Amino acid sequence: MMEPKSENESKRVDIYRDTWVRYLGYANEVGEAFRALVPVGMVWASYAVAMAYVSADAMDKGKKAAVVHGDNPGKSVRVAVAVVDTFVWQALASVAIPGFTINRVCAASLYLLGRTTRWPLPARKWSTTAIGLSTIPFIITPIDRSVDFLLDSSLRKVYGGVEKHD
Repeated sequence: MMEPKSENESKRVDIYRDTWVRYLGYANEVGEAFRALVPVGMVWASYAVAMAYVSADAMDKGKKAAVVHGDNPGKSVRVAVAVVDTFVWQALASVAIPGFTINRVCAASLYLLGRTTRWPLPARKWSTTAIGLSTIPFIITPIDRSVDFLLDSSLRKVYGGVEKHD
């Protein structure tokens, strides 16, 4: 179980959670929203940006766990748990699930606009992108909570309690 944070620790800014850097984790959702308008290579590049963010956050949490646990026995296990938990949580909550969700919302909206309107294709594609972008704020919290529940019910039972992601 994680020890309570000291006053200094709780005031420390986490660049991966408390600054603009956090938005790099949403790059793939933006890429998926623009899929109808841009070359597929740009969409894949947005996934590369998001995965770089996920990996950097996981490494950062591992380094922080190493400092917290100093030379205590079991340090390497605790560091590994911090890295794995952060990576899995972020990969699911920031990349895989939201990317799939936005992809399907956009595909469905493009299809439905094609079946229900006489708008020209460019107008349908821009509308699809707007729908995808406007969906992002609504899916974040439910996906984050669902991933917490999923990990609490599975992976985290294997290695015990871990600090929750904010």
